[in-house]
Amino acid sequence: MSDSIHIKLPDGSTKEVPKGTTALDVANSISPRLADAALAAKARPLAPSEESSNGNLIDLTRPLEHDTDLRILTEKDPEALEVYRHSSAHLLAAAVLELFPETKLGHGPATETGFFYDFYRPTPFTPEDLEKIENKMQELVQQNLPYAREFLPRQEGLEKFKSEGDFMKCHFIEQFTKPDEKISIYKTGRFQDFCRGPHIPSTGKIKAFKLFNIAGAYWLGDEKNPQLQRIYGTSFFSKKDLDAYLNSLEEAKKRDHRVLGKQLDLFSIQELAGPGLIFWHPKGGIIRKEMEDWMREQYVNRGYSLVYTPHVMRKQLWQTSGHEGYYAQNMFDAMELDDAEYRLKPMNCPGHILIYKDSLRSYRDLPVRLGELGTVYRYERSGVMHGLLRVRGFTQDDAHIFCTPEQIEKEIADCVEFARDVLKDFGFDKFQTELSTWDPKDRKNFVGSEEQWNRATNSLEKVLKELNIEYKVIPGEAAFYGPKIDIKLVDAIGRLWQLSTVQFDFNLPQRFDLEYVAEDGTRKQPVMVHRALYGSVERFFGVLIEHYAGAFPVWLSPVQVVMIPIAERHSEYAEKVASQLRAAGVRVEVDARNEKMNAKIREHALQKVPFLLVVGDKEAEAGKVNVRTRGREKTEDMPTSEFVEKIRQVIAQRHATL
Repeated sequence: MSDSIHIKLPDGSTKEVPKGTTALDVANSISPRLADAALAAKARPLAPSEESSNGNLIDLTRPLEHDTDLRILTEKDPEALEVYRHSSAHLLAAAVLELFPETKLGHGPATETGFFYDFYRPTPFTPEDLEKIENKMQELVQQNLPYAREFLPRQEGLEKFKSEGDFMKCHFIEQFTKPDEKISIYKTGRFQDFCRGPHIPSTGKIKAFKLFNIAGAYWLGDEKNPQLQRIYGTSFFSKKDLDAYLNSLEEAKKRDHRVLGKQLDLFSIQELAGPGLIFWHPKGGIIRKEMEDWMREQYVNRGYSLVYTPHVMRKQLWQTSGHEGYYAQNMFDAMELDDAEYRLKPMNCPGHILIYKDSLRSYRDLPVRLGELGTVYRYERSGVMHGLLRVRGFTQDDAHIFCTPEQIEKEIADCVEFARDVLKDFGFDKFQTELSTWDPKDRKNFVGSEEQWNRATNSLEKVLKELNIEYKVIPGEAAFYGPKIDIKLVDAIGRLWQLSTVQFDFNLPQRFDLEYVAEDGTRKQPVMVHRALYGSVERFFGVLIEHYAGAFPVWLSPVQVVMIPIAERHSEYAEKVASQLRAAGVRVEVDARNEKMNAKIREHALQKVPFLLVVGDKEAEAGKVNVRTRGREKTEDMPTSEFVEKIRQVIAQRHATL
C-alpha cells in the first residue's frame, strides 16, 4: 500500500506528497506568501467512489489521507468569508466566557451578513457589556490564539459538557453524533466548543469586526424553553470593507420604511388592533391603488381571468390541500362554527383550484390562468414581525395556471418575463435568480416521486437557460409541493429582496383530482403553476419605500404636484392651474394657507412631492408656473400648458426618475 497520495491543484497540476500532508503544507510548498494568506481549504477526494462532488471545506491543518482535488482559500474566495465569520463567532464566545464565565453556550453560525452566538445567562447583557466584549475580542486577536481541533470519545465529551452545565452542547452532541463516534472539539484559549468546523488558523487572522445588538431567542425556538441572549455581529477581511458595510447600514436606517411610513403618513400598525396588521392611510392607499391597477391591467392584457375567493374556508379544504399537515403551525387556530371548523386562509391556491374544478375543462380551454389580489392570514410569531415586510395579514398578487404538460415551459417562461416587467416598470434594473430544489433525503418535508421532482426541476432549468438568465441552485429550499424560481431584486443601496416567485406544483392537482379532457377523449391531470410577482402588496410597498427613500416616481407619488400661491390674491390662479392638472389626471393640491412661501416649500419638500409650482403676479399675467423639481436646485419658468403636457407624459410612461 502506497504511503503517498496525489494532490490535484486548480491549475491542473498534480503533486505527489506523503499521506498525512496538510493543506497548509501544500500551500507552503507552492509559496510562503500563499501559506500566509491561506484561511481554509476545499478538498474533494478524487476516487470515483467517494461522495461530495462539490468538495468539503476543511481546516488547513487537517491531514489528507486520499488522492484529493485541493483548493487553498484566501480572502479572494467567497467561501472563506463564511469560515472567517464562523471563527469570529467563536472569538465572540471566547470573549464572553473570559468576562462572564457562568455563561452557557448555544451555537454560533455565520450568516449572510455576519454571525451570531446564543448564550444562556440569567443576567441580561447590557450595551456596556457589548463594548467590554468587543475589547476582549480585540485582546484575543492580539494573542493570535490557534483554533485547535481535537477529537474526544462521545461519552467523554458528553460528561465534560454535563459537568460544566452546558445543556445545549449536550443536546447537540446527542442529536448530531452516533454513540460510537468521536466528537470534534475546537479550542480557542480557554474556550472549548463542540463544533465540526472548519475554522481559520488563528484569532490573529481576524482583522475587522463589530458587535451590533442583543436579541432574545428561545432555546430550540420553543417558547416553553429557556430564553437565550443572542449577540449579533459582523466581520470583514479589512477595516475598509467593514466601514463600507457600516455606512450602508446607516444609509439603510435613513431609508427605514417604518420611519418614512410615519413621516410621510403612508401606513400604521395599531396596538389596539394587534401586531402585524397594516392600516393603509390615504396617501399609502393611493400608492396601493396604483400598484393594484397596474397588476390588474397586466392580468387582463396577459390572458388572466380575475377571480375573488373567500377569506375563511372549512378546515376540511386545508386537509385536502395538505396545508393542515405541512403548514398548520403558520395558520391561525380553527374557528368552531355551527356546521364545521373553519380556518382563515393562509394561501389563495385552494380557492382557485375549486374555481377550476367547478366545471370540466377541455384541452382547448387550457391554459386557464386565474389571478387574484387576495388577502391571506398567517400566524407569524411576535419576534419575527417587521413593519410591512413580515406581517400577519397581507395581500398577494396571486395567480395559478392550469395547463397541459406540453404547455408548462411556455407558461413558466411567460411568468419569468412578467416578473422582469414588474421590476422594470417599478424602477429596478438589477436582480438575482435562484432555483430552489428538493432534498431527496428529506422525504418527510417534500411530497411527490423522484421522477416528478426531476421532471419539474428540469423544466424550470430549461426555461432559465433558454431565457439566458444566470441562476444559483439552492438545494432543499423548494416548496413542499414542487421546485421554484425565486427572483430577488437589488435595491438602490445594493440589498437583495426576495419578492417574485414561480413555483411548479404536481401535488395539488393530484390531491384535488383535477382533470381535463384530452384530445383523444381521455381524462388527464393538468399541471399547475403558482406565481406571485409582488410577493405581497405590503412587502413590495415596503421595498419601494426603502428603494426610493420615500421619493417615489411621479406615477406612484400620492401627491404629484402642490400649487403654492405667493399671496392670497394668487389663490384663484393656483386653483385654475390645479383644475387643468386634475383634468389631465394629475394628483394636485393647492396650499393656500396663510403661511410664508418658503415654509410651505420646505414642508412639501420634506414630504418628497415631485413638483412644487409657485405662482405670483408674474406667473398669473404670463400664464406660467415656476417649477421646483424634487432633487434639483434650479427652478424653471414654464408655460402652464407645457408643464401639464410634460407631467402627463411622465405619468403615462411611468418614468422611474424625473
